[in-house]
Amino acid sequence: MKERILLFIIVLGLTAFIYIFQSYTVWGLALLVSLMATYAIFTTIAYKIKQRIDSKNPQKKNENYKPFVSILIPAHNEESVITNTIKTVLNLDYPNFEIIAIDDRSTDNTAAVIKDLEKQFPQKVIALIRDKDAFPGKSAVLNDALKLAKGDAILVFDADATMDSDFLTKLVYELEPKDVGAVQARKIVRNKDVNLLTRCQNNEMTMDTHFQVSRDSVKGAVELRGNGELIKRTALEDIGGWNNYTITDDLDMSTRLHIKGWDVRFCPDTVVYEEGIMYLFPLYRQRRRWLEGTIRRYLEYFWDILTSKKMSMRVRLDMIAYISEFIMPGWFIIEIGILLTKIIVKDAPPHILMSSVIMGCIIGLGFIMACRYSLRRYDNVPRMDALIQSFETSIYLLLIWFPLVLFIGFKILFMKKDMNWGKTAHGLIQHEHAIQKAKAKIKQAKEELKRLLLTK
Repeated sequence: MKERILLFIIVLGLTAFIYIFQSYTVWGLALLVSLMATYAIFTTIAYKIKQRIDSKNPQKKNENYKPFVSILIPAHNEESVITNTIKTVLNLDYPNFEIIAIDDRSTDNTAAVIKDLEKQFPQKVIALIRDKDAFPGKSAVLNDALKLAKGDAILVFDADATMDSDFLTKLVYELEPKDVGAVQARKIVRNKDVNLLTRCQNNEMTMDTHFQVSRDSVKGAVELRGNGELIKRTALEDIGGWNNYTITDDLDMSTRLHIKGWDVRFCPDTVVYEEGIMYLFPLYRQRRRWLEGTIRRYLEYFWDILTSKKMSMRVRLDMIAYISEFIMPGWFIIEIGILLTKIIVKDAPPHILMSSVIMGCIIGLGFIMACRYSLRRYDNVPRMDALIQSFETSIYLLLIWFPLVLFIGFKILFMKKDMNWGKTAHGLIQHEHAIQKAKAKIKQAKEELKRLLLTK
């Protein structure tokens, strides 16, 4: 109810402001976009300066810092991928770790697969099978596993994750400083070349890498991303573990860590690979959960963010700058709605939309340039390919995120909150390959049959 009331006040206030000052709101939107662009440039410059300082005075890593790490892998109906993930994790060259593989009320053979792996690797793998009536949600799964975990640090992987053998060895050093509560690795879509959707998802993650690195360079509000996150146990205990009542465990935890004064770091040189979604409807479902969780946690912790005595001012300002990303599309949608109503009801001339359309084009151009910069910087994509992919990705972001902003706003205001994990289906790559192989065999059989008939 608190989230609903606060969002209603925000939407009502923004609508009233736009309606009253509608002759000037395009300048207000332009100011907001300008501030966002200025902050993006500032963080990019800060990163360049940080790079130069680090190159002149490289930070020495404490080779003796090797805390025992508990690696948690939640799984729900993941029999097609969980074996590969656990065996990949077993190949890590880090000396001190355990794996807790959790079956969360699966209806397939995930539980049996995890138990078999526990028998094969009893020194490393622990199987946790949750009861069918257990509390739903990924956070509850992780909290159950935390009770068994022995580690001083907790590493979380998705059930489809793969990584290089030195992943943990490289990542763990970033966790050593006393004020650091968690570290996030870079995420890459390993099946990015399957189709346009998977390519755009990887480009989206590359943009996120750019923003995370920039935020990290000013010690801003870096966020965890669920897959490949390493958390200090003392930090986890300080915030009371994962929040069972959130649908985005990683984003919720990031905000609570910042409120408590913990620093969250981002490590772009350590990579975890995951499977991109190949079909539109599952992608919408996943992004719907992400966006809803993002907005809800800001509404839930709004007052704590404003009043926290432990949160640094730079983290608070960085968080406000990030929140403006959600204000901007809301502002734009409300303004277009008001202008369209004037055109339909009051028979106003259509050209009154022109300034908003121009501003929308400027915003789109900004996304294209940011995406192109990210692809060139982190993926070394050739100039022309980067430009084409940036255009594709900007259209993808427009078609995915703008409708979802409207839907999630409506849902929070008028619909009941649910605790559906909204789990993404994994193993689709294997299924797709199997289908293609079967089709090839059928085609080959048809050609063979045709050849035999012609010879007769």
